[in-house]
Amino acid sequence: MNRKASVAVAAVLIATAAPVVNALDLSNVTVRARAVHLAPADKSGAIAALGAPADTIDVEDKWIPDLDFEYALTRHLALELLLTIPQKHKVVARETALGDDVALGTVTHLPPTLTAKYYFGTGALKPYVGAGLNLTWFVDDDLGVAGVGTLDVDNWSIGPALQAGVDVKLNPRWSLSFDAKRAWIRTDVSLGGTKLTKVKVDPWIVGAGVGYRLGN
Repeated sequence: MNRKASVAVAAVLIATAAPVVNALDLSNVTVRARAVHLAPADKSGAIAALGAPADTIDVEDKWIPDLDFEYALTRHLALELLLTIPQKHKVVARETALGDDVALGTVTHLPPTLTAKYYFGTGALKPYVGAGLNLTWFVDDDLGVAGVGTLDVDNWSIGPALQAGVDVKLNPRWSLSFDAKRAWIRTDVSLGGTKLTKVKVDPWIVGAGVGYRLGN
């Protein structure tokens, strides 16, 4: 997505969110802190410049913190915004002509995700499913191959996201949360302005945490 399109999307989201924020009822807001495991799918095309076959690029799995804000629209419907701090991942190329495990460097990204959720129950046990949008910003990359050159990735990725999970109500304010998301994150990798391959990060984001409902 180019810069103009990204600015336009951000402007629409801000304009849409402004009246909602002004009308927020804090009693409908739940804040959750989770520990989640981010496991990329690591799909990519063959890279002739590295003598590398398909699916050779390996983005590091890792545990990350996540902070969610949920707003209940009804007893069954809610909006959830997943936030985290920028995450740095090591990137390795497997089985290339230059070696089996070629360190390519690191990439740092910020992947906020907004989903609409449907709860099947309203009691102490509340399973749910959700769908929405992931907007990933690659805030920094330090990638390259010795003797070959510096690698670049696109700044933005926008794609769908799906989720499923369950909330366990402990009392009127506190709850436990178990959640699994799949986000579609793709970026082009280039060398000297020439595209080498498209990397499909497409991670599973699975974790557990605790929620607290605000308001009176």
